[in-house]
Amino acid sequence: MVIKTILDTDLYKFTTSYAYIKLFPYAMGTFTFIDRDDTEYTEGFLEALKSEIHNLSMVQLTSEELEYMASHCRFLPRVYWEWLSSFRFDPDKIEVGLDEHRHLQMRVTDYLYKVTLYEVPLLAIVSEIRNQFLNRIPDKETLLLRLADKVKLSNDHQMPFSEFGTRRRFSFDVQKLVVAYLKENARYCTGTSNCYLAMKYDMRPMGTHPHEWFMFHGAQFGYKHANYMALENWVNVYDGDLGTALSDTYTSDSFLSNFSRKQAKLFDGVRCDSGDEIEFIDRLIDRYKELGIDPTTKTIIFSNALDFEKALQIFEYCKGKIRCSFGIGTNLTNDTGFPPANIVMKLSRCKMNVNQEWRECVKLSDDMGKHVGSTTEVGACLHELRLSIPDE
Repeated sequence: MVIKTILDTDLYKFTTSYAYIKLFPYAMGTFTFIDRDDTEYTEGFLEALKSEIHNLSMVQLTSEELEYMASHCRFLPRVYWEWLSSFRFDPDKIEVGLDEHRHLQMRVTDYLYKVTLYEVPLLAIVSEIRNQFLNRIPDKETLLLRLADKVKLSNDHQMPFSEFGTRRRFSFDVQKLVVAYLKENARYCTGTSNCYLAMKYDMRPMGTHPHEWFMFHGAQFGYKHANYMALENWVNVYDGDLGTALSDTYTSDSFLSNFSRKQAKLFDGVRCDSGDEIEFIDRLIDRYKELGIDPTTKTIIFSNALDFEKALQIFEYCKGKIRCSFGIGTNLTNDTGFPPANIVMKLSRCKMNVNQEWRECVKLSDDMGKHVGSTTEVGACLHELRLSIPDE
């Protein structure tokens, strides 16, 4: 089994699940798999994937895991973990197959508080068995040597970072090896997004909210108001906890123009997940100053396909201007010498209840080519936000 515990996922899947339960318990959604490399898969791969999907149905929260999460996540009530102990993944909810080009097609539909939990384990499964079918065997000695250089860079420069690499890891064993090494050697590693490994290695579980939270709000309430309403509703659920605002679901231009003084004061900082990081630093600092807020009291979390050398450049630029930290994923858990999978699962449609018609969800990135959604709906979103349509 690739996924042996329901905690083998990112913390923000649980925080988002609970937010749906509290505010939108009847809302439904579909997550759709996207392979940006258009990989051709085999029938053998598909059968292995279906077998792992079946295995998912046997995963459940144990009493030990319940006690750990209830005591280490004060922002989530015990009743949530008690509900999660009864949750089971349902293979019948997962549509999976190969199209005529042998590209993998996969989507899951259910109530949002449940369907959000499928994303990370399914991506981790695809990544791991893809490597198995390509007969890739990582050289652990080389992997650890590369990791040692990264940790030394962080230690030497006192550069904080977290491990964010579950969804596109080479394998569970590689991620476990990496996190164990970080625990012993990385003095400025602030934690891991993987709840099981946080429990196993006594590290802090890290995470706040994902793009899907904003995509849901955009589809239901309109794109102009999506950022503001998503943050307001997050505060309604968490009352100031989990205070890092994601900035780029509908471009950082839109986010910064709607980032109110109340939200800027209340949220500890902002996560930057696409676009030019240096440009974003300057613009966010200007926005804080415009709102009368000292930017040196705030933090930017950078998480866009980072390696440690790039992180260090950003870290040096931030010094004396604004605090920063880094969520580093694939460069930690899939730096094996083999090209990592370029795969995502995104919320593709949603509805507020079973009687409402489905509405398409879109995401605009600050990186060209990473918009998610149909051309028609992306165009409608850009038009509503009064943003120019980028050249393809």
